[in-house]
Amino acid sequence: MEKLTGKTVLIAGATGGIGRETAHLLASSGAHLFLLGRNQAALEALGTELRVSANHLFVNDITQAHDVESAAARIHAEIGHLDVLVNAVGIGIIKPLESLTNDDFMQSLNVNLVGAFNLLKAFLPPMKEQKKGLIINLPGVLGKTPMAGAAAYSASKYGLNGMLKSVREELKRTDIRITNIFLGGTDTPFWDTIDLRVQRDKFVTAQEAARAIWFLCQQPSSGVVSEMVLQPFNHQAI
Repeated sequence: MEKLTGKTVLIAGATGGIGRETAHLLASSGAHLFLLGRNQAALEALGTELRVSANHLFVNDITQAHDVESAAARIHAEIGHLDVLVNAVGIGIIKPLESLTNDDFMQSLNVNLVGAFNLLKAFLPPMKEQKKGLIINLPGVLGKTPMAGAAAYSASKYGLNGMLKSVREELKRTDIRITNIFLGGTDTPFWDTIDLRVQRDKFVTAQEAARAIWFLCQQPSSGVVSEMVLQPFNHQAI
């Protein structure tokens, strides 16, 4: 297994439930972190906790290509290319179709799909020059299996899954890995605004999801884990 000591890692969505836990695990394993998030106060607090330099913190909206390109330019000027990119950004809007607005639909696509596209466009080229790197995304199980009320969310996550599989085909002559984690119900603030009756005490915890990412950051040099599925024994609504 490859070690994390000295690896340069960007975590997008670092102030979210999974991103935060991932940052703690990777920092404790010796990775050099760059942290990206929208909440400046939370990002600075996390940076202080983990002793991450202030110039490695980026208050950033990944739906805005210019924001991502600006962060990438600063990072690449310092280190040349990332070893690992973790995209833990996501939004969940779960509503029946008749309640779903155009804004809901476009926001889902912009955050979950366009944002991921912007990250790829900004951070993949230097990896391609080196012919190595690791990109981890979290399409979630609704990027594989639909659920009632998830038209917008599934559209964005199916799109993310398809986009990443296509890009993977472009990288076959390199050692760049693209890994997708299909998480089932995970107990994070993601669920705080979703109006479904669920048993959150039976969900995968944010710490367990982060541990899966930590594990995948240390894949064997001889191969790639293209997909991982991690879900509760019972994640159905009640």
